[in-house]
Amino acid sequence: MQRRSLMSTLACALLAPAAATTAFAQGAAYPDRPVKVIVALPAGGSADMIARVVTQKMAAELGQPFVVDNKAGASGQIGTPLVSRAAPDGYTLMVSPASFLTTNKSIFKTLPYDPEADFVPITKFVNQPMVLVVKDKQKFPTVAAVLAAAKAAPGKLTYASSGDGSPQHLAGLMFTTRTKTELLHVPYKGGAPAINDALAGTVDMLFAVLPEALPHIQSGKLHALGLMAAQRTGTLPQTPTMVEAGAPEMNLSAWVGLLAPAKTPQPIIDRLQRAAHAALADADIKAKLAASGMEVAPGTSQQLKDAITQEIKVHAELVKAAGLVPQ
Repeated sequence: MQRRSLMSTLACALLAPAAATTAFAQGAAYPDRPVKVIVALPAGGSADMIARVVTQKMAAELGQPFVVDNKAGASGQIGTPLVSRAAPDGYTLMVSPASFLTTNKSIFKTLPYDPEADFVPITKFVNQPMVLVVKDKQKFPTVAAVLAAAKAAPGKLTYASSGDGSPQHLAGLMFTTRTKTELLHVPYKGGAPAINDALAGTVDMLFAVLPEALPHIQSGKLHALGLMAAQRTGTLPQTPTMVEAGAPEMNLSAWVGLLAPAKTPQPIIDRLQRAAHAALADADIKAKLAASGMEVAPGTSQQLKDAITQEIKVHAELVKAAGLVPQ
């Protein structure tokens, strides 16, 4: 019995260095062929732009092409499962907006993927803060003016969104929940028509993803009243946070991150994370993203994993408070 135990111990001791060497080799040799990056949204949108800009720099760093493949439709339910079912070898990755990993769990009865179990988060790429914008600055010069009008006429003021459960809708729900006010939600089929009706004055306000509203803010056609963020952004340094504007604290970001299939070896995850962080530290990339209203947000795998878990809970509470029925 002692002999058998001794042999077992020796075998483990001999195998441990071999396993460590194999894991190291996986990271050192990777990648040795092109890497596919799935974006479950159409080409030309902000997530697609971020994916192309950052992964192009990662490709230069790692010495292999990163090929962006747009698999749009069904609120991410076409492209995202392709990654969850892919081989965990680092050659199929995903650049995803927050909503496909957080909000979707609350607004759909079932999903063809598990946001927490089916992926390994690698890093955030960017944060895109939400901002309250209005067309009529004389009527609504400040967040305080919006709150006063909303409390004087509950349910009368309108805000647009790109649809039920969208980041704009969630921002509106967070605003009304935290401020104990009532606004009338007007959902549209996409961000463009929502922005257009805000520009036309058809709706009173819009809680916009900053990059979508930024050109109109800069042109003076829309006016930014408050950021749903912990601090001001360098893109709009004159725009206060909601707390600075006299409202309760509310932080909501339409972030975009990089993920791999579950069980992807840690050395590969580490190598991808280092390449992504190097890309996000590049001065030209930071300037290009900042000019679009995006803030680079490199972090650890654990930080992104924790953000997903926490936001699933927060979004579920908002969706439940709004009385939305999962589809």
